[in-house]
Amino acid sequence: MIPVEFSRCNATYAKNQPEYLPLPAYRAPDGTVTTCWRLDWHERLHVLFGGRIWLKMLTFNKPLQPVLLSTTDPDPIAMARP
Repeated sequence: MIPVEFSRCNATYAKNQPEYLPLPAYRAPDGTVTTCWRLDWHERLHVLFGGRIWLKMLTFNKPLQPVLLSTTDPDPIAMARP
């Protein structure tokens, strides 16, 4: 999976951190952050036949933040916002 830019991107995390991939994101005024990821054909087959998606989070021993995985834009209303 690779993070991809999308129409509402207004931030890029880890832009100057070579140990990480740059992460294009939409950062909303309320503090929520939305990212978009593209699966290659091999990953698509794994999801299709395995029905699982794994999430690994680097918390650095800090409290876990809430997350939401989705196959559609989790905030389509945001597209109408300026």
